[in-house]
Amino acid sequence: MFKHYTMNQVILPLDLEVKLDKNDIAFAINDLIESIPEKSFEDFARETGCPAYHPRMMMKIILCAYTQSVFSGRKIEALLKDSIRMMWLARGYEPSYRTINRFRTNPLVAELLRQCFVQFRSKLVQEKEIDAEAIFIDGTKIEANANKFTFVWRKSVERYSSNLIEKSNIMYDELLEKEIIPAIERENKEELSVKELESIVKKLDNTIDTYTKMIDKSDVVSERKQLRSERKDPKKYRKQFGDFLIRKQKYQRDMEIFKNRNSYSKTDHDATFMRMKDDYMRNGQLKAGYNLQIATEGQYALAYEIFPNPTDTRTLIPFLNTIEKDYFDLPNYIVADAGYGSEQNYDDILNKRNRTPLITYNQYRKEKKKKFKNNPFKTANWEYDEATDSFICPNNRRLNYLYESNRTDKYGFKRTFKVYKSEDCSDCPLRSLCTKAAEGKNRKLFYNEKWEFQKEYVREKLSNEKTGEIYGKRKIDVEPVFGFLKANLGFTRMSVRGKPKVHNELGFALMAVNMRKYSAINNENGTFSHKDMRKNGCVYLLVINTTVFICLRLVMSQPPPSTTPTPSVQVTSKHCYINVYHTFNLFWRGFWRNLFFYCLVTIKCYT
Repeated sequence: MFKHYTMNQVILPLDLEVKLDKNDIAFAINDLIESIPEKSFEDFARETGCPAYHPRMMMKIILCAYTQSVFSGRKIEALLKDSIRMMWLARGYEPSYRTINRFRTNPLVAELLRQCFVQFRSKLVQEKEIDAEAIFIDGTKIEANANKFTFVWRKSVERYSSNLIEKSNIMYDELLEKEIIPAIERENKEELSVKELESIVKKLDNTIDTYTKMIDKSDVVSERKQLRSERKDPKKYRKQFGDFLIRKQKYQRDMEIFKNRNSYSKTDHDATFMRMKDDYMRNGQLKAGYNLQIATEGQYALAYEIFPNPTDTRTLIPFLNTIEKDYFDLPNYIVADAGYGSEQNYDDILNKRNRTPLITYNQYRKEKKKKFKNNPFKTANWEYDEATDSFICPNNRRLNYLYESNRTDKYGFKRTFKVYKSEDCSDCPLRSLCTKAAEGKNRKLFYNEKWEFQKEYVREKLSNEKTGEIYGKRKIDVEPVFGFLKANLGFTRMSVRGKPKVHNELGFALMAVNMRKYSAINNENGTFSHKDMRKNGCVYLLVINTTVFICLRLVMSQPPPSTTPTPSVQVTSKHCYINVYHTFNLFWRGFWRNLFFYCLVTIKCYT
């Protein structure tokens, strides 16, 4: 017999919600988007034209598609016809891929995504999934939707521009010497502007037209030849200055695109060329990309921003400004790795924000090693005499205080150094090991009191039990988010171009990571929390170890068989072998069963 099957009968129920599991990710997405205030959608309203799809519905289907690792507009459109959860979220609507792509690149969507992150964090705090005690900051580079051979470099443009200025000035002087055109009014004698080049081109055109009219009017062959000969120089200069004008305009556009960057891509002007970790050829290949900065807690991305900086040092302060302005108030502790450790960042967090930075600096690990501490030529190990304000070098010679030196970097940050100089290094046998200064010059030491105080403060905080434990969570808190984004979600390359559009797409991707994690570790009762993951994992490991220990004890407790057993002993030995066999059989079956169960729980917790 077969179960009843026919294609000519309506199947109930028609409500697709019944087909979804109780803890399906679609319900979490629906609850999140519904929590956004209605006021946030008012800017999408239009009084004329065909009624648009509701922004709530569009947000739900795009976010749901991203959780399924679907980032293409056409594939999202296909999911609306195939996926039950997408049909339920769309309530029967099927927007086209063009509508989907226009919506997710709409600048107004940025506010909706910001509201998503704000509402999601509020929910986590209410459910006590996070304690809001610290945030963990880190960055990764995401490849842009741009060809890797479309780079434009700032230094090249500056070099070509300087050559152009030099050549144009020389040719302009030649024009005046040959009296081909009259002099023009110049704003700057060092450089011809675009308007001045246009004026020169126009005057040369007038000169060429004058010669052409004279040639057309003349009937004398020798005179016509003479006029053509005189017209050659203006035509040559006209061609040169026309090329100068085009190049000048191009270089100006390039400098406007660069802003504070050193490179950009012709395909995506907002992308900067950076060194990516997935350098398969290991030749230092550069790719156009964006520097994504995120703030996490409990392995949830709570805030994000993108920067053109290839390094992380200069991104911390503007990122913290973005967090305070758009997302939430900063907690007490700000945790990051050594890539963010700098005097400017420490000063900003301590003095302007009144927060505690748990951020290491570049030499932190090296300074803790014995090799560094036992090296007498490291200035950090030199003895300081507070009474005379001097340092004592390994050869017991003093470096006395001379003056203060102020240095300002290209970003405008000012550093103050105290300069110390040795009395005499001429006959020192340790000179070659101590300094690389030229012969006849004594050793100088530049000491930054503020920086040394900050380093000591960080060392003290990281050695403290409580703050040291918080810093120890950094790797297991922020790093997995990048793993979820790139490995689990499969988001490794942008599908849109331009910073506003990239910002929107990364918002959808990071929120998709949050929703997958949230729905995975919170069942229908909401009793399972990320805080219990390690505890549960330890329990299962304890079960495995206990099983192994009991089985081994059973095996070792059996008496070994005798070489010349009596009939009664033979029976005992036989039973002993049977017990050993069953014990090992139970041991292996229980071991693999528990190990398999532990792996499943671990995968479920971290996906």
